[in-house]
Amino acid sequence: MRKALAEWLGTFFLVFAGTGAIVIDQASGGAIGHVGIALTFGLVVLVMIHTFGDVSGAHLNPAVTLGFAVAGRFPWRDVPNYLAAQLAGAFTASVLLRLMFPGPGTLGATLPAGSVAQSFILEIVLTAALMLVILSVSSGAKEKGITAGIAVGAMVGLEAMFAGPISGASMNPARSLAPALVSGHVQHLWLNPVATILGALLAVPLCRAVRSSDHPS
Repeated sequence: MRKALAEWLGTFFLVFAGTGAIVIDQASGGAIGHVGIALTFGLVVLVMIHTFGDVSGAHLNPAVTLGFAVAGRFPWRDVPNYLAAQLAGAFTASVLLRLMFPGPGTLGATLPAGSVAQSFILEIVLTAALMLVILSVSSGAKEKGITAGIAVGAMVGLEAMFAGPISGASMNPARSLAPALVSGHVQHLWLNPVATILGALLAVPLCRAVRSSDHPS
């Protein structure tokens, strides 16, 4: 229960701060800006890893949890609890943002700005790269320590910085599903869950290929 609560809290703060930055940027006429939004996502991930990494591993992301399980670093029996906690945290954050900022806004939903194919491929590549970093700097299924927090947070901020304007740079099914469903903007709802999970799974054999001595299959 402590691990599930940590995942709920961590994902709540991730979605509340990250998508909240998008909502506040729109409400304030662009006071935060794209760079500020990207930095917010990176910084909140860094802080949540340092806060909850030693409790639950600070996955904060269903795709990451599934990636750890496929890699053999996380027990499958714990996967449902983690996924439920992450989705609950994300939905709680989106509902709170909707109550604070009522209206027709998207609540930071990741809607493709270009073609669907562009966003789909981007999300696969972005999530694969993120998961590869996570597998490389984590201990077992736990992202903890200064190195993990900085590396993963920096990767999230970097990818949000350059890919956010096209795909939203979600890399996280919970982060995409919650604002889309709460705001009612359900166009292409399948895209991010499918692409991000595929990307996370793709990272597992890539990590084994380059780090076989450190992480045997």
